Amino acid sequence: MVDLPNIKNITISGRIGSGATTLAKKLSEVLGWEMLDGGGLFRQLEKEQGFDINKSDSRPDHFDLQYEEMVKKNLREKKHQIIQSHLAGFDAREIEGVFKVLVICEGEDGNDKTEIRVDRIVNRDKVSVEEAKNEIKQREEEHLKKFRRLYANNDESWVYWDKKYYDLVINTYPHNQEETLKIALEKMGYKG
Repeated sequence: MVDLPNIKNITISGRIGSGATTLAKKLSEVLGWEMLDGGGLFRQLEKEQGFDINKSDSRPDHFDLQYEEMVKKNLREKKHQIIQSHLAGFDAREIEGVFKVLVICEGEDGNDKTEIRVDRIVNRDKVSVEEAKNEIKQREEEHLKKFRRLYANNDESWVYWDKKYYDLVINTYPHNQEETLKIALEKMGYKG
C-alpha cells in the first residue's frame, strides 16, 4: 500500500462515460488502495430495497441522504480509500486529507463530448447507441433534478461537475487511460 503526502483518501467524480470508474480502478491497482464504486453500491442496495438505480425519482430521498452521509463518514474516518461516485467530490469539499478528482470529456471549446461518452457506454455495457444515449440523457437529467433539490436548494444552474469542487480536473477526451492515470499520479505526488 502506497502512502501519498497529505492525502488519506481520494474521490473520483465525473459524468456518465467520462472515465471516472476506469481511473478509480487503475489508481486502486497502482496504490493498493480499496476502491468503492458508487454505482456498485447503489446496484447492491437496489436489489436489497427494490428500486431502480437508473430512475432516481423511484429512490426515496432518505436513501440518497443516507448514502452521501456514508460516503462522508468513510472519507473522515477511514484511510486509503478511493471513492468513485457522482457526488463524492462534492461530499468531500470540507473534509481534510481528501484529494478530489473530476474526470471530464470535453473538446477544446469546453463543450461536453457526449458522442464519445455514448461510444464508451456502448462498448462498456454492450448496448445499442440509442440505449446509451437514452441512459446518459435520462439518468443525468433525473440525477440533476434530485441532487439540485436535495443539495442545492433547487438551483437550476448547479452541477456536481462544477470544477470549483475539485483539486484536479482531467479531460479524458485528449488523453488515453494511461495518460489520465499518469496525470493523476503526478498531481498526487506519487513517486513510484
